[in-house]
Amino acid sequence: MATLLETDAVLKRGLKALAKADPVMARLAAEGVVPQLRKRPPGFEGLAWIITGQQVSTASAAAIWGRVRAILEPPTAERFLSLSDEELRAAGLSAMKVRTIRVTATEIVEGRLPLDQLHELPADEAHNLLTRVKGIGPWTADIYLLFCLGHPDAFPGGDLAVQEAARIAYDLDKRPDAKALTALAEQWRPWRGVAAKVLWAYYRVAKAREGSPVT
Repeated sequence: MATLLETDAVLKRGLKALAKADPVMARLAAEGVVPQLRKRPPGFEGLAWIITGQQVSTASAAAIWGRVRAILEPPTAERFLSLSDEELRAAGLSAMKVRTIRVTATEIVEGRLPLDQLHELPADEAHNLLTRVKGIGPWTADIYLLFCLGHPDAFPGGDLAVQEAARIAYDLDKRPDAKALTALAEQWRPWRGVAAKVLWAYYRVAKAREGSPVT
Protein backbone atom coordinates (compact mmCIF):
# COMPACT_ATOMS: atom_id res chain seq x y z
CA MET A 1 0.00 0.00 0.00
CA ALA A 2 1.37 3.39 -1.01
CA THR A 3 1.95 6.20 1.47
CA LEU A 4 -0.66 8.66 0.27
CA LEU A 5 -0.10 12.37 -0.25
CA GLU A 6 -2.35 13.42 2.58
CA THR A 7 0.00 15.45 4.79
CA ASP A 8 2.75 18.02 4.39
CA ALA A 9 5.14 15.54 6.02
CA VAL A 10 4.64 13.03 3.22
CA LEU A 11 4.95 15.76 0.60
CA LYS A 12 8.25 16.88 2.14
CA ARG A 13 9.54 13.29 2.10
CA GLY A 14 8.78 13.12 -1.59
CA LEU A 15 10.43 16.45 -2.31
CA LYS A 16 13.56 15.41 -0.42
CA ALA A 17 13.77 12.14 -2.36
CA LEU A 18 13.31 13.95 -5.69
CA ALA A 19 16.03 16.48 -4.87
CA LYS A 20 18.41 13.65 -4.06
CA ALA A 21 17.59 11.76 -7.26
CA ASP A 22 17.49 14.64 -9.75
CA PRO A 23 19.62 17.82 -9.80
CA VAL A 24 16.90 19.71 -11.69
CA MET A 25 14.35 18.93 -9.01
CA ALA A 26 16.93 20.01 -6.42
CA ARG A 27 17.38 23.32 -8.28
CA LEU A 28 13.63 23.95 -8.46
CA ALA A 29 13.35 23.31 -4.74
CA ALA A 30 16.24 25.71 -4.08
CA GLU A 31 14.43 28.34 -6.16
CA GLY A 32 11.44 28.02 -3.86
CA VAL A 33 9.13 26.05 -6.14
CA VAL A 34 7.00 24.24 -3.58
CA PRO A 35 3.73 22.55 -4.53
CA GLN A 36 0.66 22.58 -2.35
CA LEU A 37 -1.44 19.66 -1.23
CA ARG A 38 -4.74 19.67 -3.07
CA LYS A 39 -7.34 16.95 -2.85
CA ARG A 40 -10.80 16.24 -4.18
CA PRO A 41 -13.25 13.71 -2.76
CA PRO A 42 -12.28 10.12 -3.64
CA GLY A 43 -14.76 7.65 -5.05
CA PHE A 44 -17.46 8.19 -7.63
CA GLU A 45 -17.97 11.89 -6.87
CA GLY A 46 -14.32 12.77 -7.49
CA LEU A 47 -14.09 10.75 -10.67
CA ALA A 48 -17.36 12.17 -12.04
CA TRP A 49 -16.10 15.69 -11.26
CA ILE A 50 -12.90 15.09 -13.26
CA ILE A 51 -14.82 13.67 -16.23
CA THR A 52 -17.13 16.70 -16.10
CA GLY A 53 -14.12 19.01 -16.32
CA GLN A 54 -12.56 17.39 -19.38
CA GLN A 55 -11.87 19.82 -22.24
CA VAL A 56 -13.71 22.78 -20.70
CA SER A 57 -12.47 25.77 -18.75
CA THR A 58 -12.17 25.61 -14.98
CA ALA A 59 -15.03 28.09 -14.61
CA SER A 60 -17.32 26.15 -16.94
CA ALA A 61 -16.47 22.87 -15.23
CA ALA A 62 -17.28 24.34 -11.82
CA ALA A 63 -20.61 25.70 -13.04
CA ILE A 64 -21.65 22.45 -14.71
CA TRP A 65 -20.58 20.32 -11.79
CA GLY A 66 -22.45 22.60 -9.41
CA ARG A 67 -25.67 21.93 -11.31
CA VAL A 68 -25.00 18.21 -11.57
CA ARG A 69 -24.13 17.99 -7.88
CA ALA A 70 -27.40 19.71 -7.00
CA ILE A 71 -29.40 16.80 -8.43
CA LEU A 72 -26.89 14.15 -7.38
CA GLU A 73 -27.75 13.60 -3.74
CA PRO A 74 -26.28 11.43 -2.45
CA PRO A 75 -23.33 11.67 -4.90
CA THR A 76 -23.12 7.95 -5.62
CA ALA A 77 -22.94 5.78 -8.70
CA GLU A 78 -26.35 4.34 -7.85
CA ARG A 79 -27.93 7.78 -7.69
CA PHE A 80 -26.37 8.80 -11.00
CA LEU A 81 -27.80 5.72 -12.70
CA SER A 82 -31.25 6.64 -11.42
CA LEU A 83 -31.20 9.98 -13.28
CA SER A 84 -32.34 10.24 -16.89
CA ASP A 85 -30.17 11.46 -19.74
CA GLU A 86 -32.54 14.41 -20.09
CA GLU A 87 -32.01 15.49 -16.47
CA LEU A 88 -28.24 15.22 -16.81
CA ARG A 89 -28.16 17.06 -20.14
CA ALA A 90 -30.31 19.82 -18.64
CA ALA A 91 -27.67 20.21 -15.91
CA GLY A 92 -25.07 20.88 -18.59
CA LEU A 93 -23.38 17.55 -19.23
CA SER A 94 -22.68 16.75 -22.87
CA ALA A 95 -24.08 13.54 -24.32
CA MET A 96 -20.58 12.04 -24.38
CA LYS A 97 -19.93 12.84 -20.73
CA VAL A 98 -23.31 11.45 -19.72
CA ARG A 99 -22.37 8.19 -21.47
CA THR A 100 -18.89 8.09 -19.92
CA ILE A 101 -20.10 8.72 -16.38
CA ARG A 102 -22.98 6.28 -16.82
CA VAL A 103 -20.60 3.53 -18.00
CA THR A 104 -18.28 4.36 -15.10
CA ALA A 105 -21.13 4.22 -12.60
CA THR A 106 -22.23 0.85 -14.00
CA GLU A 107 -18.70 -0.54 -13.71
CA ILE A 108 -18.57 0.59 -10.07
CA VAL A 109 -22.00 -0.79 -9.14
CA GLU A 110 -21.30 -4.13 -10.82
CA GLY A 111 -17.94 -4.48 -9.08
CA ARG A 112 -15.59 -4.27 -12.05
CA LEU A 113 -14.08 -0.94 -10.99
CA PRO A 114 -13.12 -1.14 -7.29
CA LEU A 115 -12.53 2.56 -6.62
CA ASP A 116 -12.25 1.93 -2.88
CA GLN A 117 -9.24 -0.35 -3.44
CA LEU A 118 -7.21 1.61 -6.00
CA HIS A 119 -5.09 3.32 -3.35
CA GLU A 120 -3.73 -0.10 -2.36
CA LEU A 121 -2.40 -0.81 -5.87
CA PRO A 122 0.74 0.34 -7.67
CA ALA A 123 0.03 3.46 -9.74
CA ASP A 124 0.41 1.67 -13.08
CA GLU A 125 -2.00 -1.09 -12.10
CA ALA A 126 -4.59 1.35 -10.78
CA HIS A 127 -4.17 3.42 -13.97
CA ASN A 128 -4.84 0.36 -16.12
CA LEU A 129 -8.01 -0.51 -14.20
CA LEU A 130 -9.38 2.97 -14.75
CA THR A 131 -8.51 3.20 -18.44
CA ARG A 132 -10.27 -0.09 -19.16
CA VAL A 133 -13.52 1.84 -18.70
CA LYS A 134 -14.72 3.24 -22.01
CA GLY A 135 -14.34 7.01 -22.00
CA ILE A 136 -11.71 7.21 -19.25
CA GLY A 137 -8.39 8.13 -20.84
CA PRO A 138 -4.89 8.24 -19.37
CA TRP A 139 -5.11 11.88 -18.26
CA THR A 140 -8.40 11.36 -16.41
CA ALA A 141 -7.07 8.23 -14.71
CA ASP A 142 -3.88 9.91 -13.55
CA ILE A 143 -5.60 13.07 -12.35
CA TYR A 144 -8.02 10.96 -10.32
CA LEU A 145 -5.21 8.92 -8.77
CA LEU A 146 -3.21 12.02 -7.91
CA PHE A 147 -5.83 14.54 -6.83
CA CYS A 148 -8.57 12.31 -5.41
CA LEU A 149 -6.53 9.46 -3.96
CA GLY A 150 -3.25 11.26 -3.36
CA HIS A 151 -1.28 8.44 -4.99
CA PRO A 152 2.37 9.58 -4.78
CA ASP A 153 3.46 7.79 -7.96
CA ALA A 154 0.60 8.69 -10.32
CA PHE A 155 1.98 10.66 -13.25
CA PRO A 156 -0.08 12.53 -15.88
CA GLY A 157 2.46 12.47 -18.67
CA GLY A 158 -0.12 13.76 -21.14
CA ASP A 159 -0.81 16.99 -19.25
CA LEU A 160 0.25 19.95 -21.39
CA ALA A 161 1.24 22.16 -18.46
CA VAL A 162 3.45 19.44 -17.00
CA GLN A 163 5.03 18.89 -20.43
CA GLU A 164 5.70 22.60 -20.93
CA ALA A 165 7.14 22.96 -17.44
CA ALA A 166 9.49 20.05 -18.13
CA ARG A 167 10.59 21.68 -21.39
CA ILE A 168 11.53 24.88 -19.58
CA ALA A 169 13.04 23.25 -16.48
CA TYR A 170 15.16 20.78 -18.44
CA ASP A 171 15.99 23.24 -21.24
CA LEU A 172 14.63 20.90 -23.91
CA ASP A 173 14.44 21.86 -27.60
CA LYS A 174 10.72 21.08 -27.74
CA ARG A 175 7.90 20.16 -25.43
CA PRO A 176 8.11 16.42 -24.67
CA ASP A 177 5.13 14.30 -25.59
CA ALA A 178 3.52 11.88 -23.14
CA LYS A 179 5.88 9.04 -24.08
CA ALA A 180 9.03 11.13 -23.71
CA LEU A 181 7.89 12.71 -20.45
CA THR A 182 6.92 9.36 -18.97
CA ALA A 183 10.40 8.07 -19.82
CA LEU A 184 11.96 11.11 -18.12
CA ALA A 185 9.77 10.49 -15.08
CA GLU A 186 11.21 7.01 -14.46
CA GLN A 187 13.97 8.59 -12.34
CA TRP A 188 11.31 10.00 -10.00
CA ARG A 189 9.70 6.72 -8.96
CA PRO A 190 8.07 6.18 -6.48
CA TRP A 191 7.40 9.93 -6.21
CA ARG A 192 6.30 10.78 -9.75
CA GLY A 193 3.12 12.36 -8.41
CA VAL A 194 5.11 14.78 -6.29
CA ALA A 195 7.27 15.59 -9.32
CA ALA A 196 4.11 16.36 -11.32
CA LYS A 197 3.01 18.75 -8.57
CA VAL A 198 6.42 20.43 -8.65
CA LEU A 199 6.18 20.88 -12.41
CA TRP A 200 2.68 22.34 -12.18
CA ALA A 201 3.93 24.82 -9.57
CA TYR A 202 6.93 25.64 -11.75
CA TYR A 203 4.70 26.13 -14.79
CA ARG A 204 2.84 28.88 -12.98
CA VAL A 205 6.09 30.52 -11.92
CA ALA A 206 7.60 30.32 -15.42
CA LYS A 207 4.52 31.71 -17.13
CA ALA A 208 4.28 34.53 -14.63
CA ARG A 209 7.88 35.46 -15.41
CA GLU A 210 7.09 35.47 -19.12
CA GLY A 211 4.01 37.58 -18.55
CA SER A 212 1.82 34.93 -20.14
CA PRO A 213 -1.67 34.18 -18.83
CA VAL A 214 -1.78 31.11 -16.60
CA THR A 215 -4.71 28.81 -17.31
